[in-house]
Amino acid sequence: MTQANSTTAKRGAFTRFLDTVEWLGNLLPHPITLFALFAVAIIFLSGLASYLGLSAQDPRPGGEVIEVVSLLNAEGLQRVVTGLVTNFTGFTPLGTVLVALLGVGIAERSGLLSAAMRGLVMNAHPRVVTLAVVFAGVISNTASELGYVVLVPLAAMIFHSLGRHPLAGLAAAFSGVSAGYSANLLIGTVDPLLAGITTKAANLIDPEYYVGPEANWWFMIISTFLIAAMGTFVTEKIVEPKLGKYNPDEASIDLSDQKVEALTPVEKKGLKGAGLSFLLLGILLALTIVPEWGILRHPETGAVAGSPFLRGIVAFIFITFAIPGYVYGRITKVMRSDRDVIDAMSDSMSTLGMYIVLVFFAAQFVAFFGWTNFGSIFAIKGAQFLQEVGLTGPSVFLLFILMCAFVNLMLGSASAQWAITAPIFVPMLMLIGYAPEVIQAAYRIGDSVTNIITPMMSYFGLILAVAARYKKDVGIGTLIATMLPYSIFFLVGWTILFFVWVFALDMPVGVATPTFYTPS
Repeated sequence: MTQANSTTAKRGAFTRFLDTVEWLGNLLPHPITLFALFAVAIIFLSGLASYLGLSAQDPRPGGEVIEVVSLLNAEGLQRVVTGLVTNFTGFTPLGTVLVALLGVGIAERSGLLSAAMRGLVMNAHPRVVTLAVVFAGVISNTASELGYVVLVPLAAMIFHSLGRHPLAGLAAAFSGVSAGYSANLLIGTVDPLLAGITTKAANLIDPEYYVGPEANWWFMIISTFLIAAMGTFVTEKIVEPKLGKYNPDEASIDLSDQKVEALTPVEKKGLKGAGLSFLLLGILLALTIVPEWGILRHPETGAVAGSPFLRGIVAFIFITFAIPGYVYGRITKVMRSDRDVIDAMSDSMSTLGMYIVLVFFAAQFVAFFGWTNFGSIFAIKGAQFLQEVGLTGPSVFLLFILMCAFVNLMLGSASAQWAITAPIFVPMLMLIGYAPEVIQAAYRIGDSVTNIITPMMSYFGLILAVAARYKKDVGIGTLIATMLPYSIFFLVGWTILFFVWVFALDMPVGVATPTFYTPS
């Protein structure tokens, strides 16, 4: 009796926690509305802060007193009105994401990405199928939502066909796609998006500072293998034993119709052709950057750091997706002419309506925040506070990661959360000596690990619908309870990797990126 009451109490507490998260998340308006409100609030707050004389002493040599610039006066409102368009068009993440998605759109429309994902998972040995599913989930992040739409349902079907619990397959795929969102072997669309926001934030302290899409590449590569290993362990040792033996009577659909389609000979031929084209592109790109005479090295220093290759890497993302995608499409006869390629790129752009609207308001918020000097003042005062309490060592990142993970429960968009928090925390942590690239890497951990346990995540409803096919009475609490072990293991393991990689081994988080920053 006591044990039963204890179990009920634990479930009740967990349920209340989930209800609280959902309630708090529902209180927040849509991210677009949120940015619009924040932008308007900045205007009014700047007027109030200017009236109260809010300021901070620039701690750098020769630094002057930084005062709040009011936007709530004639000059400020003129600047707001005349800057709306240039704030939008000059917002760095906008162009970089659009260009990258043009190439990804070709690869996705041709069927290359879906076929590669299916081939990776379906051809895996039964003993390593879990590892293949989680690994494929991480890799699928390169193509944005493809993992949610294709891999998660596919993994559930594959597990069921192997006599395993389909929800275990769903959980394994979901963990890789969503909780391992920032890990990858390749630079994807999220990298230039976050790097652009980080650059804007870093410019509040150093106007010339530039953060490229490759800023976290090395750390994301090593993270891919860690996430795949941890996801496999949690699935096979915790989640699947807890689910027990699957009862087909629990399904809400006829499982006899669930068939996993193998790759056709034409698809296999297309994958070989696409792989060969990718290899040739890789060799050509290597010739431009690896030799000392490489034409894409820095023209003055001859180094890789700051080279045209790194600054133009978004163009290479476009090329390395577009050409193999077209080769695959030609071989499989999905793409027969230039019209098909143009349609593929047009379709990829048509899906970005919501993103473009979000960027418009996010760009205004970031610009207004910078104009008012709020970012610099908050960063200076925040850095001074950290120094006063002695929290300037690497341990500051533990609190930062935990904060990002908590905020992500209620604001699931990676770009929306970073656009709000970066202008405050990037300058603040720069002033106590850390490079923006390292700060961004820490953010990506917190932003990823709680994606799978918040109903605020945009694809959470889709995952719940897929789960309901195999267990008709599944609810939000059931799904979150299933995914919670992944969040805990990923948060702990990924954070440990961050500290070991960055501070114990003194390894760079990306290509030619520093760990520390010295304010000038």
